[in-house]
Amino acid sequence: AAPIHDTYPSSFCADENALLPKLNVSQIAFTPMSYDPGALNAALAAAVGDDRPLIEDLRVAFMESAERQLDLLGRARCDANWQLAAWRLKGLAASFGLTGLMAMADDAAEAAPGDPRILRLLRATLEDLRQG
Repeated sequence: AAPIHDTYPSSFCADENALLPKLNVSQIAFTPMSYDPGALNAALAAAVGDDRPLIEDLRVAFMESAERQLDLLGRARCDANWQLAAWRLKGLAASFGLTGLMAMADDAAEAAPGDPRILRLLRATLEDLRQG
């Protein structure tokens, strides 16, 4: 798939304040979520049983896709690209039943592009998943 910045013309974000208000990070309350990295293992086992090689393949595919969306979030410079990457991450989390990650992606979609706190929380969550 083409990167987001290659998919949409640069004019797509040219007037980012026209439709979407800039959010002031101080107006948003982020609550760190306790996250159970075992939830991914449980979701995969429920979907495919005890087929360990398939579970590992699906885990790798999930992690690669989640990391790709996190990378896109980190490079987003306008509201539209930021929100698109956050929504894709939320959809990915939903497909694996990871409600904590879904909520974090929702928070990201509402935050300003490049929000360092959101990016740190998402990176830490993905690292927990990787270790789990």
